[in-house]
Amino acid sequence: MIYENTYRNETITQQINDLVGKPYSFLKSIQMGGTGSQRMKIDEVSNHFKNMTHPTEINYGSLEIRPNGIIFHISKGLQRFVWVIPYYKLVIFKSITLSIHADGKFIKIKKTQFSKKNNSFISKIIDLKSKQNSNVNN
Repeated sequence: MIYENTYRNETITQQINDLVGKPYSFLKSIQMGGTGSQRMKIDEVSNHFKNMTHPTEINYGSLEIRPNGIIFHISKGLQRFVWVIPYYKLVIFKSITLSIHADGKFIKIKKTQFSKKNNSFISKIIDLKSKQNSNVNN
């Protein structure tokens, strides 16, 4: 699901929490080594995100881990958008770019200095996804 999240809206917050769970507590976040990525440069997006990114400007995004999925945060000027992805829909490809896919939508992230710092964070997401998948299968 994609939400415009510039201003706090309790209905949207509740929908996000229902999809991917509530944010981790401060203590749990520290124990996990952090639940948010550093800023990443967006290289390409599917048509679903064309109105949220500017083709002539550099676009940035960041990831947030939740108990049942991730949230991809995108800023466009003063507007903020979030793409909420439960783990069971999440597909990540590492190649020339880092591609995040779900429900026919995708965002490709440039492999720059920003994403190199995020390699361990992406690995953490993949581990959490596989742990949740193994819990569902048991």
